Amino acid sequence: MKALIALTSIIGFLMVVLPGPLYQYAGVDLGIAFTSLRYGVYVGGAAIILIILQVLIKRKSVSWGSTFVFAVLALIAVAMPVSMMGKASTVPPIHDITTDVTNPPAFVAIAPLRENAPNPITYEGGEVTRQQIDAYPEIRTQLLAQSIDEVFAASERTIDALGWERVADGALPYTLEATDTTQWFGFKDDVVIRLKAKDDNTLVDIRSKSRVGRSDLGKNAERIDTFLTALRAQLNPS
Repeated sequence: MKALIALTSIIGFLMVVLPGPLYQYAGVDLGIAFTSLRYGVYVGGAAIILIILQVLIKRKSVSWGSTFVFAVLALIAVAMPVSMMGKASTVPPIHDITTDVTNPPAFVAIAPLRENAPNPITYEGGEVTRQQIDAYPEIRTQLLAQSIDEVFAASERTIDALGWERVADGALPYTLEATDTTQWFGFKDDVVIRLKAKDDNTLVDIRSKSRVGRSDLGKNAERIDTFLTALRAQLNPS
């Protein structure tokens, strides 16, 4: 049983942890990667059941150190995908979020980089808009009390501080475009920030869109919130 516990916990752990790097660096198909995640839960769950049985039946001969390690690996194998599925159930299955749903900022400089992306640069609207408004009512155009030049410079600093890759060639005036690469799977999500002067103030609109996948698990909305919070910190340092 000890060998079986070791085998199932390690295999389950690898089935959950490796799909991201294999997709990102080895070109493994995304469908295969997600299938590995799904079945990794079952393998990890089997390991947990075996560990419980071992503790109940052969308590006196249990090697607690190795059992603890295998239990951690099995729990990770189960917890990571379950957490993702739980997140997916709480957010709408959309991947294009914008503060301006009637006239969303357009991707210009980034457009050539998305030519082969499964998700087109066009904004679908309709049901996507309705789902965004229901799920993220706080995501809307922001009015900042600084001039457009101040906000533009602060936006550049914010993009750099967040580690996004700026794409400048062909961008519209007072518009910034950038790409954020997720760590685990290396997904490319694109961002466009559009500034408009309003008297001495500045209207800020931002759009974040995934290149692949139907649901972003709330990542694009989270990215917009993160940017706006960091931008305000740049403009109003304590």
